[in-house]
Amino acid sequence: MKWQLFGFFVFWFGVGALISMVVSLFCPDNILLQAIVFLVSSVILLFLTKPLVDRFTRKDKKVETNAYSIIGKKGLVVQDINNTLGVGQIKIANEVWSAKTENDTVIEKGAEVNIIKIDGVKAVVEPISVNSKITK
Repeated sequence: MKWQLFGFFVFWFGVGALISMVVSLFCPDNILLQAIVFLVSSVILLFLTKPLVDRFTRKDKKVETNAYSIIGKKGLVVQDINNTLGVGQIKIANEVWSAKTENDTVIEKGAEVNIIKIDGVKAVVEPISVNSKITK
């Protein structure tokens, strides 16, 4: 990643050198003017393209997709969740998911749950409130 940024950084010095070359065609004896044009054009290009570089290099914004996008969302139990029997379904945004609990509690139909992780093809859930219909 660092080498890619370095290559991008050097690219604008190359463009600055090309602009300086064009100036040298009109003022071949003025080395000071060519150097100033090179430095100014390179620095301007670097600063103008910094937002573009930041957009492509900053990877700290992670967007979860597919099954992992439901982690942290709330769901409604549409079929009793019972790990012992291996049954349970929840509904999230018009999608029905198989579900289970982490601690083998039974959560009855109609309770509101929070999705805490994905385990295989099942959503692992926990009840949101104490008032939820939970049995041990």
